[in-house]
Amino acid sequence: MNIQENISLLPYNTFGIDKKAKFFSIASSEDDVIAAIKAASSKNLPLIVLGGGSNVLLTQDIDAWVLKIDIKGVQATQIDEEKIEVAVGAGEVWHDFVIHCIDQGWAGVENLSLIPGTVGASPMQNIGAYGIEIKDVFEKLEAINRTTLELETFDWNECKFGYRESVFKNELKDKYIITKVFFVLNKNPNFNVSYGAIQETLDQMGESPLSIRKISDAVIYIRQQKLPDPKKLGNAGSFFKNPTISTDQFVELKSKFSNLPGYPVEDGVKVPAAWLIEQDGWKGKTFGNIGVHKNQPLVLVNYGNGEGKEIAKLSKSIQESVFQKFGIMLHPEVNFL
Repeated sequence: MNIQENISLLPYNTFGIDKKAKFFSIASSEDDVIAAIKAASSKNLPLIVLGGGSNVLLTQDIDAWVLKIDIKGVQATQIDEEKIEVAVGAGEVWHDFVIHCIDQGWAGVENLSLIPGTVGASPMQNIGAYGIEIKDVFEKLEAINRTTLELETFDWNECKFGYRESVFKNELKDKYIITKVFFVLNKNPNFNVSYGAIQETLDQMGESPLSIRKISDAVIYIRQQKLPDPKKLGNAGSFFKNPTISTDQFVELKSKFSNLPGYPVEDGVKVPAAWLIEQDGWKGKTFGNIGVHKNQPLVLVNYGNGEGKEIAKLSKSIQESVFQKFGIMLHPEVNFL
């Protein structure tokens, strides 16, 4: 395991924030993960895990041991004539994995194309897009217990998936390090094109007959129109979760804001955070080196040389402003360090 000291994390976060880690190492195996846990403990330092760095906002230098997970590998096992179990290393790039599945004809993750980050991070926040969430294709995962250093397995129920939530963001936060994720995918696709503008985009593209690759192409096109490429403009994708409010609150707000969109869910009505932010006048606003993206108000951006603390302050201002106008508190998807 190669250990580096006082290294810049600029290449390891999609916001493009230049902060340093006291110690840094890359884990390409479970043994590397265990070694890093022991090393951080020996120096009495916390261990912070990075995947693709696409869901983190660095607000200061990190007085800790930062471990980047780079465990690779994709292994498929046929379950029956219809289904395939796919075991994936936590360090695999999520979008690369999706494209690999499409190349192999494995259906189930095509709607999740172009989501940034790594496979290991995907079950932690139950990533989702265009009508699909990780929980819909997830089977189990393997993770190392930070205390016992034992490799443990968590099945679907034990992960306690919720909207952008799992047990690893709540009661088991910072207690395990995910090393491998298992998915169950289909040989015969069940197309999902009802969410968002997928069908409309497919019609415009003249894409017929339907296939998982064509759905992926449509999703990629839609996302590229709305979301900035983090390689060109620092960002972490959607900064806030879409809030769920009570049906009574939605009806009351609808009487004041007639064009308020909402989608019934199990515990109320889900309201698009992007709509709330745009209606409150934040879309496209810039503040020195940072701002709110001109095409997608859910995305906060670093135009260059921006500081994490500035972005954190902007996010708080948006939260307070939206709450004052609509009585709805937005919650970040991004982790602040």
